[in-house]
Amino acid sequence: FPAVISFLDCIWQTYYIFPMKISSTVEWAIHCCSLLAGLPKETSLTGKELAEFHGVPHPYLAKALQTLSHDGILNTVSGPKGGYQLAKKPNKVSLLDIVLSIEGNDPCFECDEIRRKGPTALEKSPSYKRPCLIASAMWNAEKVWRDELAKVKLSDLLEQVKSKVDPRQLKKAQKWIEQRKA
Repeated sequence: FPAVISFLDCIWQTYYIFPMKISSTVEWAIHCCSLLAGLPKETSLTGKELAEFHGVPHPYLAKALQTLSHDGILNTVSGPKGGYQLAKKPNKVSLLDIVLSIEGNDPCFECDEIRRKGPTALEKSPSYKRPCLIASAMWNAEKVWRDELAKVKLSDLLEQVKSKVDPRQLKKAQKWIEQRKA
């Protein structure tokens, strides 16, 4: 799938351009949203169930799920069969939506304008009216990264599950969910 390959290539290139660190909570959130996207419409999973399914600590995941719910990516369902559901169709939720929900929308790079400091700095320079060349390169790399994440929808991931995930794991997942929702 070209978008995912391109996304992974972008991540690889971005890593070597600047050491961007995305929290593990983003990974957890994407996995949870992907799982919820593949469930039947009326099915929900609790935060504890999602944490157990993915083998991650519930208290940390709970904060991420609340954030995703607050940002309209997940719905909370109350009652004995309550939990979380995807709030939108899978083709309307991008990986970028999830990343920004968890990490925020701040840029990855902030230019401190050090070119204007130190012994070679000038009081005024026409070049200071333009963005720093390094900042421009960083911002361009971030734009590419964000654009690639925006292209990948949860529905794209769901389309690949049957061909990319071991059928034994899919069967175990289905059985696990059925046992909890019986």
